[in-house]
Amino acid sequence: MLDIRRIRSDLDGVKADLARKGVDGSDVDAVAAADARQRQLAARRDELRSQVKALSAEVGRLHRDGRGDEADALRDESRRRGDEEAAVAAEVDALTAEVRDRLLAIPNTPHPDVPDGADDKDNPVLRVRGFDPDGYGPHQRVPHWDTGTALGILDLERAVKISGSMFTMLRGAGATLSRALCQYALDANADAYEEIRPPSLVTTATLTATGQLPKFADDAYAIPRDDLWAIPTAEAPLTSIAAGEVLAAADLPLRLMAYSPCYRREAGSAGRDTRGLLRVHEFDKVEIFAYATPEQAPAELEAMVARAEGLIADLGLAHRVIEICAGDQGQAHHRSYDIEVYAPGVDQWLEVSSVSWLSDYQARRAAIRYRPEQAKGNELVHTLNGSALAVPRVWAAIVETHRQPDGTVAVPEPLLPYMRGQTVIS
Repeated sequence: MLDIRRIRSDLDGVKADLARKGVDGSDVDAVAAADARQRQLAARRDELRSQVKALSAEVGRLHRDGRGDEADALRDESRRRGDEEAAVAAEVDALTAEVRDRLLAIPNTPHPDVPDGADDKDNPVLRVRGFDPDGYGPHQRVPHWDTGTALGILDLERAVKISGSMFTMLRGAGATLSRALCQYALDANADAYEEIRPPSLVTTATLTATGQLPKFADDAYAIPRDDLWAIPTAEAPLTSIAAGEVLAAADLPLRLMAYSPCYRREAGSAGRDTRGLLRVHEFDKVEIFAYATPEQAPAELEAMVARAEGLIADLGLAHRVIEICAGDQGQAHHRSYDIEVYAPGVDQWLEVSSVSWLSDYQARRAAIRYRPEQAKGNELVHTLNGSALAVPRVWAAIVETHRQPDGTVAVPEPLLPYMRGQTVIS
């Protein structure tokens, strides 16, 4: 969440930054008003506490001096002020909670270099690699759900029977291909990232720390009985690994990666790209993540983008890199890039990776700090995350791009070590 001190000192600047995201400034005004009232009442509460303390001391002195009547009168005054202090303290607590709740709903501000724009139509394409619109044969213009069904590697009908719509089931070489993609992404990043296998169920506090809650509760799978949520991405548990901790500056950047299943209700997606593997409720993904200092974060962001893009390029998939404009940014994002692959069978650019710098927005929620060398006090870390590889759409693009005239699918070379000797899916 945003720093309340920044709202106090630069209210108009914060509102101007948020306006670039299309955010109405009324919520910020409400936070500023509640914060001002809370601080005013907190000062009154502290003043009353001081008065009660002084009166109590005076009551004791009067009793010792044998002046009981005066002591009783003063005790009554102390009780009245104590009652007032309790009422004011309760209002302070309520306003403190209101300020936090309102701050949780306010998005992060965009980096000054983020391009302006209202929605995804305004996202600038930074580069395109390997794409020739006329270079695809008719055999590649077959949707992956048709190829997958014909080869027996995608069983959508039975997945729906088992779990309902927008769930999928991979079989045989299709399941092996999925696992191969995850292992490929893990191995490719093992030189710099520590592998973590986090829990797939997390607490409300954990999802709140990353910004999924409270805003995106409708998109998450909840288990109310246990106050647990199925993770929408491994970003959630990775962010909270250091919650409430103080990291050493010498350990930063601290890089982590995780394979996990991911669960998303995709509320409001009815009718939008729901065929095949384009939009599903459960999928596998490898996430890369970093804690960094503010100075390290920009270079860390670029390095993450390069890693994610390199994985896609090595799979022989046409792709492009897009910078997300201010109006299309997510709740917690400070600066973001998307990598999209071209899937010739559906003739679409599919987002397969989003790499983001969150500044200190998540760290403030989760109280994650670091101790700068030769400096007094602690500072909030910056967090960054990215999809090293999300399986469903990459799987779909591979099946379409590498489909051969005889209907088989050639396995991309980087995946061969994980395919049990299978070079062609037939």
